[in-house]
Amino acid sequence: MPVPAHPRSHRPAVSSRPAPAPASPRPAVSNRPAADRVEIRLPWWAVALPAVAFGALLLMIMSPGQAQAATADPALGQLIERTLHLLAP
Repeated sequence: MPVPAHPRSHRPAVSSRPAPAPASPRPAVSNRPAADRVEIRLPWWAVALPAVAFGALLLMIMSPGQAQAATADPALGQLIERTLHLLAP
């Protein structure tokens, strides 16, 4: 007759019965793909949109067109200058 394990014991109860044999001698088959065969599928736009954006940015950098510097005094600069003048003792 086996001795019951104490409820706070970390060891399992000792049994005189042998452990049950596995149902099948071959290993279980998983539905997950093997680690060396990773398959990733992207929609067409996931590749096309970044490529188009990259091309557009590259065109803007290579040909800036008619970009010219502003010739008038900026309003923000005037505002900061007047604020500093008013705060000065």
